[in-house]
Amino acid sequence: MPKFFKIDVHTHILPKKWPDLSEKFGYGGWVRLEHHKPCCARMMMDDKFFREIQDNCWDPDKRILESDNSNVGVQVLSTVPVMFNYWAKPQHTLELSKILNDHIAGIVRDYPDRFIGLGTVPMQTPELAIQELERCMQIGLRGIQIGTHINDWNLDHPQLFQVFQAAESLGASIFIHPWDMMGKDQMPKYWLPWLVGMPAETSRAICSMIFSGIFEKLPNLRVAFAHGGGSFPSTIGRIEHGFNVRPDLCAVDNNVNPKEYLGKFYLDSLVHDQAMLKYIVDLIGPEMVVLGSDYPFPLGETIPGELVESSTLPDLHKKAILSDNALTWLGLGQEELIQSS
Repeated sequence: MPKFFKIDVHTHILPKKWPDLSEKFGYGGWVRLEHHKPCCARMMMDDKFFREIQDNCWDPDKRILESDNSNVGVQVLSTVPVMFNYWAKPQHTLELSKILNDHIAGIVRDYPDRFIGLGTVPMQTPELAIQELERCMQIGLRGIQIGTHINDWNLDHPQLFQVFQAAESLGASIFIHPWDMMGKDQMPKYWLPWLVGMPAETSRAICSMIFSGIFEKLPNLRVAFAHGGGSFPSTIGRIEHGFNVRPDLCAVDNNVNPKEYLGKFYLDSLVHDQAMLKYIVDLIGPEMVVLGSDYPFPLGETIPGELVESSTLPDLHKKAILSDNALTWLGLGQEELIQSS
């Protein structure tokens, strides 16, 4: 089996430290790190434990070492979704976004042949989001990562359209990742928010963008969805049927069949199942699937790209998924990637 150069579009990173935001802003709810032992830290939300992370979550040299071991040539860096902080006062979310974005941009500058960056922006105030999106592009990032919803807004909310419009105009890529999962308070056991809520969140985002006509109005917008599109691919038949039998409810903003948008957005390959991988490739086309691992977290793929490499897909399709499609989504050519190194 040939070895393929890999570009992993779905990896998360944090700074090793940042200011105490509860003290700085005067209210709680912010994430902080407790470095309680070497190469390890606890993510704490006020005094509540959220997750333990290791140094591969902040140390670029450790990431490069682990990437080399799995033949990943380039990681696309984005923040951990819990850091979106859309719930906070917009100016404070903007201030933290700048810290996170400057950190990622610095790593990209230091290791231009190994990392590409996506920023985070205060989506709860679209004007500030656009302002920071523009700055992200100026400091060398390729786009932004956003959540599957913005507090009480789904992605079809009229105020958000201007952010998508700005992204298309700027040539910025958008990676959409689930966060703050729906129904989490009703399913506290068995890790169900991550196993059930996360896939539903991604379908929620895709359907909101399709039914509102965002892909119709902005045909050059480059969007990728995490986790293989969540539950959307397996329920597209139901979604189309609903559109056909209840157009009074589904087609109120866009009367185009949802299936017409298959192939208009990217899905990452993080599906953990060979049959599902083949299904999404058949569904949206081999040119619209990109490698995503969720590195360095446990729900991710331990060896990024292993599912694709071990599949029965043709080598041409494997190569496209493992690297070429990511370049297209990011608006980069192979030459630009080489020149940046």
